[in-house]
Amino acid sequence: MSETLSTNDTIIPAWKMAVKSNAITKELIFHSDRGSQYASYNFTNVLKSYDRAVTQSMSRKGNCWDSAVAESFFKSLKVEWVYKHNYGPRSEAELSIFQWIETWYNRRRIHSTLGYKTIKEFETEMYNQKIAA
Repeated sequence: MSETLSTNDTIIPAWKMAVKSNAITKELIFHSDRGSQYASYNFTNVLKSYDRAVTQSMSRKGNCWDSAVAESFFKSLKVEWVYKHNYGPRSEAELSIFQWIETWYNRRRIHSTLGYKTIKEFETEMYNQKIAA
């Protein structure tokens, strides 16, 4: 969370945090909406710095269905967590939301689209299948 909408204060630090906790070990697609931060020169250069391991994908103009997974996540975040809390300082909200994502959403919350598994269980299963193949 940032006090500004600057690419250098929002998207790039979030990307670096994600890569730090989930190293890029194979090619991947980074999909986003067409927001100016995602289309910015600074962010596209960050993605290009991974030597073709990351392909940038953007939703079609005016088509929210292209980002349905992200839209669903943010709905869950707001309804299941944010709207139920009254935050004081920004740092309190940052920590609370980070903990919800990392300890609840990714590790404990089951997802019907993943066969009623958690995200971590699904990722581990997919990783193990690829190793066995």
